[in-house]
Amino acid sequence: MNINIGLSDILLISPMIALFLASLLPITTKVLRGNREQHSLITLSQALIGIVVAVVLLVVFGGADKTAFNNGLIFDGVTQWMGIISLAAAGAAMVMMYENPATKGKQFSELIFLAMSSAIGMLILVSAVDLLMVFIGLEMMSLALYLMIAMSHEEKLSKEAALKYFVLGSFASALFLYGVAFIFGSTGGTNILSFMDNAAELVQTSRLFLFGVTFVILGFCFKVSIAPFHAWTPDVYQGAPTPHSAFMATAVKTVSFAAFLRIIATKSLTGSDHLFDILQWLAVITMIVGNTAAILQNNFKRMIAYSSVAHSGYLLVGIITAGVSDNGAFGASGVIFYLLAYGLMTLGAFAVASMIEKSENHIVNVDDLAGFAKQRPMLALCLTVFLLSLAGIPPTLGFFGKFYLFNAAIGEGLLWLAVWGVLNSVIGVYYYLRPIVVMYMKDGEAEIAGHSLNATTVTAVVMAVAIILMGFVSGPIFSAVEKSLL
Repeated sequence: MNINIGLSDILLISPMIALFLASLLPITTKVLRGNREQHSLITLSQALIGIVVAVVLLVVFGGADKTAFNNGLIFDGVTQWMGIISLAAAGAAMVMMYENPATKGKQFSELIFLAMSSAIGMLILVSAVDLLMVFIGLEMMSLALYLMIAMSHEEKLSKEAALKYFVLGSFASALFLYGVAFIFGSTGGTNILSFMDNAAELVQTSRLFLFGVTFVILGFCFKVSIAPFHAWTPDVYQGAPTPHSAFMATAVKTVSFAAFLRIIATKSLTGSDHLFDILQWLAVITMIVGNTAAILQNNFKRMIAYSSVAHSGYLLVGIITAGVSDNGAFGASGVIFYLLAYGLMTLGAFAVASMIEKSENHIVNVDDLAGFAKQRPMLALCLTVFLLSLAGIPPTLGFFGKFYLFNAAIGEGLLWLAVWGVLNSVIGVYYYLRPIVVMYMKDGEAEIAGHSLNATTVTAVVMAVAIILMGFVSGPIFSAVEKSLL
């Protein structure tokens, strides 16, 4: 097979090239300085400049439905929006890494190099339409993450989290590859575009193809924490440094759902009632498991982790809707808009948690927030905005995210899924309000860590303001997303 690489291909992948070059700067400088770390602020600045350049290039060259590298990558509206959301989330997480006690210090250059490498994997993943390219993106993103978590200054939980994530992530990758092998055996290729038009028919006529699609979907269920494949999530989020937890909960989840969306967009679900029903039940079970388990948690990060599982359930409703809708753009727009809202509020919640941690071994419990509103009224207000938005209280961005997601489901006749989503949102209000009650109504000595946290504070405030302001202009934002997908 002849693969002709032209200038257009290079221009389309220029965001990945920008990230790669930016990732080399800090680690090369460290080598040339005789293994002496340059100032962490310079390292962070180099990474953020690389991310900004990548976002600009993604805006300029993405969104035109162009393919690159023999149709292995596509640069459409999904690539553009999901890429920008994931890169912005990665940048915010790196700002938190700069000031968190578990991540700052002697190996900051190596950490930023790994985070940027993971971001390159993310861009490959959001643009990949060949299943082997999807696998390359997944592994590049994940392998860097395993090392990032293990590099934490905390000695016990982070190493356990890295090992659990590695073992279960490898199992998910094996399932995914097993499915790809079945798809290749039944279609003679691995490019999604080649069987996009007849996937529904192939599911009905070829057991091999049905098995392949099922295993690929199961692989993604692990990656995006769909119950019962979610067991790794609370342990890894708790054990990893808080900035890494934010990185996984937002950027990693965004790109994983982007790849999941491309698989489901083949309309495979319309060819198999059993697969369709199973995915619907998985969405309901995920919402219930995530919300009920979160109620029982006192550890703040575990609570947000189970909350993340519940939000995966909501997002799966949007994925299913896009998979059965004649106008897939509406369902897909709901997923992208929800991921934008979810990224802002989850990053903000983890940013506040990061500021409370006094050392790499410090565990933040909900009860530790007693008196936080008196000590730090502005940060308490920000955390209140994040939690209310996660609960879906109007007029926050989180409310409109759920509104568009469930509205699309109702429009496709999936009323029962929307009802379960609303019921679970009501359950979620309980554990999201609990930290707010503790902050404002209980006396205590809650305080943020003594070291400088200016960058993380600015990040949290910007997120809170964005959630409120974007809530008021959610209609135009959603319209812009939908228009880019048509």
